Amino acid sequence: MCFLNIKACQHIMLHQIHKIMIFKKASYDPFNKFWGEKIQKLSFCILHLVDVVFTVKCHLTFNLHCICRRLVSIARSKKLREQQGKVVLEGKRLIRSALDAGAVAQTVYFSSVDALRELPLDKLSRTSIVKVRKEDPKIWSDLDISKNIIAIFKRPEASHLTFSEEKYGKPVPLTLICDNVRDPGNLAAVLRSAAAAGCHSVLLTKGCVDVWEPKVLRAAMGAHFCLPVIPSLTWSDIPSHLPKTATIHVADNCSTTLTEDNNTVIPQQQKKPSDYGWVRGHQYPRKVEYEDDDFCGFEDYDSGKSLETQYYYIDWVARHTGLVIGGESHGLSREALRLAERTGGRRLLIPMVYGVDSLNSAMAASILLFEGRKQLLSLAEKIRS
Repeated sequence: MCFLNIKACQHIMLHQIHKIMIFKKASYDPFNKFWGEKIQKLSFCILHLVDVVFTVKCHLTFNLHCICRRLVSIARSKKLREQQGKVVLEGKRLIRSALDAGAVAQTVYFSSVDALRELPLDKLSRTSIVKVRKEDPKIWSDLDISKNIIAIFKRPEASHLTFSEEKYGKPVPLTLICDNVRDPGNLAAVLRSAAAAGCHSVLLTKGCVDVWEPKVLRAAMGAHFCLPVIPSLTWSDIPSHLPKTATIHVADNCSTTLTEDNNTVIPQQQKKPSDYGWVRGHQYPRKVEYEDDDFCGFEDYDSGKSLETQYYYIDWVARHTGLVIGGESHGLSREALRLAERTGGRRLLIPMVYGVDSLNSAMAASILLFEGRKQLLSLAEKIRS
């Protein structure tokens, strides 16, 4: 859909009507009635055409606003994204990354032809292309108006995407599990770190912020299409996305502290689990029924007391390793601690100077992921030699 210069057309037609009417008045002759009637009919036709053009303009404007209201609604609402199976991507870089990974674009809205030309047009053969004006603030009010190209995609699924090893390198056997990471900025930073560290995949529990929320998409800078990201998982789902021999560790920065003078380790004051930045306790009823026998007796599980704590820079990787990072407000769930215990995992401690409460979860994830990558590459080198 492309907008015509309708205002210019109106001026031209009105000018022609004016000329015709002057000509008719000046040349009116009772003996030339035939031409007078013809000119009158022509003037009525032109007036009708002006009316049609005005109607078309109103129709196009109305349709455009309807389309863009739909666009904004999808960007705003998680429920609508899930119901319609659609997501909104902004900017040529993110759209190009999605297309390269095999995501399906349904509609592309652009205000700059140059931006459109930078996309792989061969992958848009079945996509609706719509020309719009980004100057209208009513249209782009909830979207990033600095972007001159925006697209609606079919909601991508990791199993239907391809991740090029030529472009991103061979992943290391390291899976990140995000447990209740609810801040969009934190989740985006975690995804970027996971992509940069060459992780095998990222698993998100149901308590996490929607991975396709616009704030997460903008801040993640295309990380969604660098590695498999699998959202909305229950803890009973997570083992099916990991090898059976995987070992799961949890991030912990609250167990011990370094003294400022000689780097000796001292325990912090004893607290209940929910006081910790990354560990939280659930209020379970005394009797809980579980479908999975492995979770029987779970209500009596003490928040990871049996998990051994070690420094993050001491070897902790295995053939396939999982790492759980919790959100800052709710911390690690008991399910995460239970999974770590079942797989022989440990609490990985990032030591800090005394008096510092905790690290940002995205920063902690970055430190642990790159340490895990270093250890896995070192282990692979030893095996080869």
